[in-house]
Amino acid sequence: MAPTRVRLPGELVYSCLMVMLSAFLLWTAFGISGFKSSTSAGSFPMAAAATMLVCSLIFVAQTARARLAEGEAGESLPGHFVRRIAPPVLLWMTLAIVAYMLSLERVGFIVGSYLFLAIGMRILGGRRWVLNLVVSGACLAAIYVVFQTAFSVVLPTGSLWQGVFK
Repeated sequence: MAPTRVRLPGELVYSCLMVMLSAFLLWTAFGISGFKSSTSAGSFPMAAAATMLVCSLIFVAQTARARLAEGEAGESLPGHFVRRIAPPVLLWMTLAIVAYMLSLERVGFIVGSYLFLAIGMRILGGRRWVLNLVVSGACLAAIYVVFQTAFSVVLPTGSLWQGVFK
């Protein structure tokens, strides 16, 4: 007999979200060319989305039948979710990535990437600020040389520095 599967906190919600996403993708794929023929432009996206929808529905059924994992003694369901699925380091790193994406156009690649690397190292456990700053600078210099010089990629300078470096 197969062992019973344990459902993690938030897994059923995630599974239901996947069903909704799959249904949306199927509807969007249908909008490409309808279901006119098997060789129409939307046939492959519809087949992929339909497969995704069927698999998601199967996964929801399996997840709903699984027993919910127990947390540590006296631990609430949200506490168990944070400990197992979304630990603080993951949330902080996600916020750092979002801040980096939003600031890239304004402050440019060099400044934004330098700050992101230094702060990211701190979030991930680097305790020595001076070492984090030096390593961030060295990595960024290597990236800059490779992309700017070797590949001739124009890196964004940022709108904040437009009048300063002209």
